[in-house]
Amino acid sequence: MPAFERLSQYQPAALAVLRIVTALLFLEHGTQKLFNFPAAPFEISTLFFVAGVIELIGSILILLGLFTRPVAFILSGEMAFAYFLVHAQMGFFPANNEGDGPILFCFIFLFLVFAGPGLWALDNRQR
Repeated sequence: MPAFERLSQYQPAALAVLRIVTALLFLEHGTQKLFNFPAAPFEISTLFFVAGVIELIGSILILLGLFTRPVAFILSGEMAFAYFLVHAQMGFFPANNEGDGPILFCFIFLFLVFAGPGLWALDNRQR
């Protein structure tokens, strides 16, 4: 369809918007674990602290579009690990075990590994 073909010109910008919005949403998970903001009943443990550091630093780098592909690879793995370590233990179905968020983050980050950062990224600056 010609109408949809014209949309292809906006793909780099749409990819950047996906990257930026995902990073902003993911940033909340890091700040929850490290700073209890927004407030959440997390049990403090070394694993949650390490996850919080990875999520905070990783989301900032993804937001800036800096080292997008390797950082997205790490974050995708972290979300897969979180799903199987925490959510899958509560049942098989993601809608019931609250695992749909980690699954979506995992696959969006995995997509960024292959697609790159899109527009408006520090990765795109001239060297």
